[in-house]
Amino acid sequence: MVALQIRDVEPEVRDVLVRRAGEKGQSLQGFLLELVRAEARRSRNAEALRRFEGRSDGADDGEASAADIIRREREERMARFGLQGGTEGG
Repeated sequence: MVALQIRDVEPEVRDVLVRRAGEKGQSLQGFLLELVRAEARRSRNAEALRRFEGRSDGADDGEASAADIIRREREERMARFGLQGGTEGG
């Protein structure tokens, strides 16, 4: 494990952090460690998201929606069997 030290923290800032730690039932050290770990996780998540920037998930690639595909297939099937279009919902 590595020890981290923060210098020149204003007393008001320390007091706020002590109060917040107490509200969570934690020591100041435990509270700050949790904050540091959360920040590290966010950093890793942001890095992972950056790797996927510009990539399409296929959800909005200009292709027809699933509903459009089903509607088109239904219309083609009905035309093939000489059936009239029914109600819009089904």
